[in-house]
Amino acid sequence: MKLQDSVIAITGGGQGLGRAMAEYLAAKGAKLALIDLMEDKLAESVEACKAAGVEAKAYVCNVAKEEDVENTFKAIVDDFGQLNGLINNAGILRDGLMVKYKDGKLEKRMELSQWQSVIDVNLTGVFLCGREAATRMIENGDKGAIINIASISRAGNMGQSNYSAAKAGVSALVPVWAKELARYGIRCMGIAPGFIETEMTASMKPEALEKMTAGIPLKRMGKPEEIASAAAFIFENDYVSGRMIEVDGALRL
Repeated sequence: MKLQDSVIAITGGGQGLGRAMAEYLAAKGAKLALIDLMEDKLAESVEACKAAGVEAKAYVCNVAKEEDVENTFKAIVDDFGQLNGLINNAGILRDGLMVKYKDGKLEKRMELSQWQSVIDVNLTGVFLCGREAATRMIENGDKGAIINIASISRAGNMGQSNYSAAKAGVSALVPVWAKELARYGIRCMGIAPGFIETEMTASMKPEALEKMTAGIPLKRMGKPEEIASAAAFIFENDYVSGRMIEVDGALRL
């Protein structure tokens, strides 16, 4: 599909990868519906997209709440008149070992709240937004694509039982939705980023960053625009569907 004048919704669009993808797609002429809980960050992201000369609107929404999601996607179609794509990007981290023992004594373990909050946002939120976007697109006769942002952690990463499980689930939804929605002209793809230069990695200690980067075959972290270009490729290529694209510098082979 052509990105020019297409309407793309992005969850977690206020900062990080969400904002990077929004600005990249705006530069290609797409109209953006940006979804986030952080109103201030969302406003900044919208203004950055408008600076590219396209229409962009902010929607404050908790993706883990069904009513919020339903109201948000209704508002998007009411505001723009169409919906051609969704990037399911919103996510949180609540890392921790499942159980941690020291000197034979239980020191700490992952709380149910740590598990549930990540599953609610990172997996249930993806389901709710994907379902609602597909519903609106079908009812409106809009063809396009849904992109789920996963992670290399979907293969399992120490200290991330909750996050890894959620991202594995997000990845599993890709071929399911691709098969179910193809009849309506809607494709589904996934992107699994590796270590990317974001606000989160920027706050890490230099020695930790150096050690992490040394393990990447390309010897550097990815840039947000490299994830954004993968998203643009998916939207523009009408014959890719049901697959994951790994953007990780060959870290996971």
